[in-house]
Amino acid sequence: MEDQVDLIVSARWVVPVEPANTVLEQHAVAVRAGRIVTVGPTEEMLRRHAAARHVALDDHVLIPGLINLHGHSAMSLMRGIADDLPLMRWLQEAIWPNEARHVSPAFVRDGTLLAAAEMLSGGITTCNEMYFYPDEAASAFDEAGMRAVVGIAVLEFPTPYASNADEYFCKGLAARDRWLGHSHIRFALAPHAPYTVGDESFGRIVTLAGELDCPVHMHIHETAQEIADSLKQYGARPLARLAGLGVLGSNLIGVHAVHLDSSDLDLLVRHGCSIAHCPTSNMKLASGIAPVARLIEAGLQVGLGTDGAASNNRIDLFQEMRQAALLAKVSTLDATAIPAHVALRMATLDAARALGLDQITGSIRAGKHADLCAVSLDALDTHPCFDPVSHLIYVAGREHVTHVWVDGELRVENRSLLFKNNNDELKGLSALWQTKLQC
Repeated sequence: MEDQVDLIVSARWVVPVEPANTVLEQHAVAVRAGRIVTVGPTEEMLRRHAAARHVALDDHVLIPGLINLHGHSAMSLMRGIADDLPLMRWLQEAIWPNEARHVSPAFVRDGTLLAAAEMLSGGITTCNEMYFYPDEAASAFDEAGMRAVVGIAVLEFPTPYASNADEYFCKGLAARDRWLGHSHIRFALAPHAPYTVGDESFGRIVTLAGELDCPVHMHIHETAQEIADSLKQYGARPLARLAGLGVLGSNLIGVHAVHLDSSDLDLLVRHGCSIAHCPTSNMKLASGIAPVARLIEAGLQVGLGTDGAASNNRIDLFQEMRQAALLAKVSTLDATAIPAHVALRMATLDAARALGLDQITGSIRAGKHADLCAVSLDALDTHPCFDPVSHLIYVAGREHVTHVWVDGELRVENRSLLFKNNNDELKGLSALWQTKLQC
């Protein structure tokens, strides 16, 4: 007797990510009520299941939806506003002054919508977000049909969003309460960085993270200057200070982690922290090269992030996978560092584990939600193909993504974004803010 399902997606290759290093040829994925029912050979699946819809992707590789482990989505509206500057000049002379003048609920909603469209078009189905006005960010992700972990931003200095740390906490926690129980939206605590958050606020973060059982998402050790300033102010490197405050733990997602010595690595390993590696942003801001191969060898969970479009300037995990693999090789002089399967795992399952979402997404496995991305390898620039996973990392780009599903619902079909706002409307939003930012 045939088993009724909502959807079967068959592909030339299915790369489930777990088990590791697996490529399944001529396989299909069956989906019912948004979850993966089973994965098996296409002919067998079509015999076993009666599907309301069958999507046959004869020249594609089907992978889990990609997970952006660190983003500032609303900053898509500041793409290219201050290029070719080092981090602190970039922040102090361009980003923070523009945010002070222009950041608002409308700015965050519009910028996040624009970023969500870019992410979905490139196969990203989940974003770990850090910015202001979390209510508006959550609303935009919800409208786009994406999965998101939205950060409760904490800083000590005033912005248009909040005047002090107390107000950041109050507003962020109220936003979290309004989205409790939502199927796609979760929250994290997001202190900006050790150099912008005080000891008392970190104490509150430790307490709240324990009470709410949520991740802590924070920039760490991004530049050498950050380390020098911390030693001068606190007599300790930032990670040592955070360890003393009780911030380090298995719920911490440390972003960048570029400048690490052996004591820093030891602390990260001892506390089971995760890392969001943002290779393109680190290169563009000349922050340095994170020792990712060492982090992975030490057993740390390392995912990939795009950072914001103001410092990248793309929200493109295909680019990040390629950059992560190549940077690891050239920085270690080891061509075996970060092989293709590992780079793909960093953008999927490892990021899901860092967020505590690995029972929901990050791999193609029965029982998980059907967050899927189909990549066409039929174009001239992808031929010949000896190894589809190698092609995903070293050949293909987001322009080869043709279909994207979140919870079994199509978000991209035949390269067309199934979005409430069409491309012209999104471009109009961008143009409106470009005019305002230039004033």
